Amino acid sequence: MSSQDIPEENLPAEQDHAHGAVGIADEENPFADPGLPPHEHRIQDIDERAARRSERMVALLFTVSMLATIGFIVAYLVIPNDKSIFVFPIGHLSAMNFALGLTLGVALFCIGAGAVHWARTLMSDVEVADDRHPIEASAEVRAKVHADFRQGAKESAIGRRKLIRTTMFGALALVPLSGVMLLGGLGPAPGTKLRHTMWAKGKRLVNMNTNQPLRPEDVAVGSLTFAKPDGLEETDEEFQTEIAKAALMIVRLQPGNIKDKRELDWSHEGIVAFSKICTHVGCPISLYEQQTHHVLCPCHQSTFDLSDGARVIFGPAGHALPQLRIGVDSEGYLQALGDFEEPVGPAFWERG
Repeated sequence: MSSQDIPEENLPAEQDHAHGAVGIADEENPFADPGLPPHEHRIQDIDERAARRSERMVALLFTVSMLATIGFIVAYLVIPNDKSIFVFPIGHLSAMNFALGLTLGVALFCIGAGAVHWARTLMSDVEVADDRHPIEASAEVRAKVHADFRQGAKESAIGRRKLIRTTMFGALALVPLSGVMLLGGLGPAPGTKLRHTMWAKGKRLVNMNTNQPLRPEDVAVGSLTFAKPDGLEETDEEFQTEIAKAALMIVRLQPGNIKDKRELDWSHEGIVAFSKICTHVGCPISLYEQQTHHVLCPCHQSTFDLSDGARVIFGPAGHALPQLRIGVDSEGYLQALGDFEEPVGPAFWERG
């Protein structure tokens, strides 16, 4: 149905929105203003039943958005992290990620689709031309903006279309809950996990390359050896997490070259064990200078003196490398005599 099929007296009244008189092109003015085209009324402007159908459609979209947001929250709380599903033709996917993406996408799409459908079918579609004016916040401009806002609110029928208004507010209020729920995906609070490693009294030092326990005679003077705690295997699910805290570098020095008293007390026959994790941003340290007993982080060139408590002598690192107190067990293998006394790696907000 178009406006041509409706008696003229039933059509909504229109204001004259033409921007000036229609001009005629001539030699002096080849680009005359053609004026605005005749306005065509939509079926919703003519038939209140059609307007109500559009209103119900918009409300349905907003309601679906609310249900999808609730589905997002339920999926986040109910679906296990390790559950997977097969989705053709993509393949196997995380069930939780698929559900979260689908429900959040539907929630956002329905809000957008509802707003677009509302604007295209129920809000005023009359073209309005306005003269350009200086960019200034004069009293007249402010008054006009307020008047236009009130007119737009009136034409949107948000006060009269209570069903749309209620469902829209509901959808907009629920969608932010998706972001709140995602905060839980950051994982549990670390608590004291960052303060402790797998090292404990009696844990043997195992060579990272040979996967064999180390004896004092296996470590030559001037050599650099990397070690891990006994019992930590690369096939373990938590290997990367644990080795990031427990990785150890072992250097054998002449006892007379050790300047720091505590370092000497915590060593065994000149063998010292320090954390391999740089205290700047956590890079693994692997460059050792035998003559100076310095180790260098390859990421940002932080340099530590292993003969003087692994203190920082250059670079952005904020504090010395933590030392592990070591000794030998009854079978002659190197073992830890406890855990590090301070957190390894970069400083963090709980560090004390």
